[in-house]
Amino acid sequence: MHKPIIALDFSSEEETLAFLQQFGGEPLYVKVGMELFYQTGPCLIAALKEMGHDIFLDLKLHDIPHTVGRAMKGLARLGVDMVNVHAAGGSDMMKAALAGLEAGTPAGKKRPAILAVTQLTSTSETQMQKEQGILKPLRESVLDYAVLAYDAGLDGVVCSAFEAPDITARLGGAFLKVVPGIRLAGDDVSDQKRVVTPAKARELGSTAIVVGRSITKAPDPYEAYLKVKQQWGNE
Repeated sequence: MHKPIIALDFSSEEETLAFLQQFGGEPLYVKVGMELFYQTGPCLIAALKEMGHDIFLDLKLHDIPHTVGRAMKGLARLGVDMVNVHAAGGSDMMKAALAGLEAGTPAGKKRPAILAVTQLTSTSETQMQKEQGILKPLRESVLDYAVLAYDAGLDGVVCSAFEAPDITARLGGAFLKVVPGIRLAGDDVSDQKRVVTPAKARELGSTAIVVGRSITKAPDPYEAYLKVKQQWGNE
């Protein structure tokens, strides 16, 4: 079981490093998303790796296969541990992403894990049906995308914990299920719709959890991290 992944949803390197100082140099698993990467670029990734952190580079690539493949080839050189694409880009795009990642990974280095985003945890079933025109239950849509990603050779998906049991039953326990939308009991859910606690995510068979505001906005982020870690499990 992976350690909890902390979402570094900050807008600058200074803010990010100040936040991480509160953890006393403990090696973490962190997520760098669009907001932070677009402001800081590869330099921050290099700094985080130098500090010993594992990195999920959460850029959710979604474009034509050629473009995504070329982009992944470049991202593979950064030495991150996990990357992702949108499953809605289709099987050809996902296969191109995987091929680009393999081509760009330096010799002797491990290829980053690659995930496909299914349905965002901010998306409700009503929204999906009305705005995306997918006229089936949300759980079925997520499972369809997961099967598409599996068949394309990807390592797993980003999904909510509620869909994790269906994915495990269909595709096996080794297929990764990385789950955002995690909140400690009593925390504000903000713009998230499909939210669970760390303990519930573990119970439902999630492989890893991504935790943002419950840690980053806490009065004592390190104490909040330890609480998340304890509820999730310490393996």
